[in-house]
Amino acid sequence: MPRKSDTKFIPEKLLSTGDIARYCHTGVTQVKRWIQKGDIEAFRNPGGHYRVTKTKFREFLERNGMPIADEFFNAPHKKIMVVDDDAAVIKAYSILVKNHYDEVVVETASDGYEALIKTGSFKPDLLILDIRMPKIDGLEVCRRLREDTTTGPGIKIIAVTAHSEAYDRNTVIAAGADEYLIKPIDSKTLLENVDKMMINK
Repeated sequence: MPRKSDTKFIPEKLLSTGDIARYCHTGVTQVKRWIQKGDIEAFRNPGGHYRVTKTKFREFLERNGMPIADEFFNAPHKKIMVVDDDAAVIKAYSILVKNHYDEVVVETASDGYEALIKTGSFKPDLLILDIRMPKIDGLEVCRRLREDTTTGPGIKIIAVTAHSEAYDRNTVIAAGADEYLIKPIDSKTLLENVDKMMINK
């Protein structure tokens, strides 16, 4: 059974089920099965999400004869940028992502122009990008990023909008988004899609 939070059990940076799934080239559901069976020793954080120390995960890999990549255990933080002209949405998504991942850096932007400027220096792994925004809309942000051969192609993009009548899915995906979600988006759906994008990085 997973162990509950205990200060003696948190000596280092922690891994989420998404981090482990990405490493093992499997799904988050399979990782949760390993945890529930006791194959991987884990605990739940205050938000109810499983967390695993790198030491315990490494032990799991060794027991099962799986390859150990030192670069994974010393990997840098994941970077996520939240882009929306609604400050409340930016705050909600940022808090949600920070609570879900222990090793993540979140940057924000309030319009498409600011998003493009910050993307160049921040170099996010993932954009959670509102489509209808002032100055430059999300579709144009997608197009410009995909045209940028130095930065854009490697960035995953989850496009979101409350105006589904104005933006059909095919148009949004054709512009360069990897996924398209309609607001309001519940926490579970958003995090499932963030995990999916991170696993496929």
